[in-house]
Amino acid sequence: MTFQLLTIPCLSDNYAFLLHSNGKTAVVDAPEASPITNALAEKNWTLNEVWLTHHHHDHTGAVKQLRVETGAIIRGARADLRRLPALDIELNDGETFDFAGSDVHVIDVSGHTVGHIAFYVPDASAVFSADSLMALGCGRLFEGNAEQMWHSLSKLAALPPDTQVCSGHEYTAANAKFALTIEPENSALQQRAEEIAAAREKGRPTVPSLLSLELETNPFLRAGLQSVKDALNMTDESDVAVFAEIRRRKDSF
Repeated sequence: MTFQLLTIPCLSDNYAFLLHSNGKTAVVDAPEASPITNALAEKNWTLNEVWLTHHHHDHTGAVKQLRVETGAIIRGARADLRRLPALDIELNDGETFDFAGSDVHVIDVSGHTVGHIAFYVPDASAVFSADSLMALGCGRLFEGNAEQMWHSLSKLAALPPDTQVCSGHEYTAANAKFALTIEPENSALQQRAEEIAAAREKGRPTVPSLLSLELETNPFLRAGLQSVKDALNMTDESDVAVFAEIRRRKDSF
């Protein structure tokens, strides 16, 4: 199955993603209507579905307009039903649904919010993680706790390394600066930081990123490594405790 994936910049630093295969098109999150509809027109694609990861307005603000203009069906988490726009199809953690002849796996990734979900499409080698796992980062713990987020990130980290991580914001340059305070001697991280700076200077998105690269460089995925624990003087602490400390440091960075 052949998929086309487009990264759509929206608002000041958000991303939506268009996924197209077999004559069908879905958008993951809908921060702003015009960039999405412009991309659809440019490709001559018809929007069939909107997949929502969580309720925050910068991920759902254009849903009503897209529904009116395209008639697309709206999918989102049943666990967050009361805070999402009106859904046509409610989804539960662990469910699989069909899109364009391919399976889409629904994964609960609570932490940033409670009820946040990710969409994993094996045939596209892509996971749409929004504000859970992000490029060189993870979302702030607005509603969940460190244990929840670590569990969520661990599920995503277990996906195939060649999975594209389609996250929701262009925060990567700032995340790189912080990551270097955790692992300043990480050569892969040093190289990635240079590549990010060059990409942003040219106005290019740094999203999506490969999961294999996140595993090498993202401090929030690396909290369980002994080298990271030692660097933080947390040698005997649990993985969750180390993750929580990294998140605390990022919040005040």
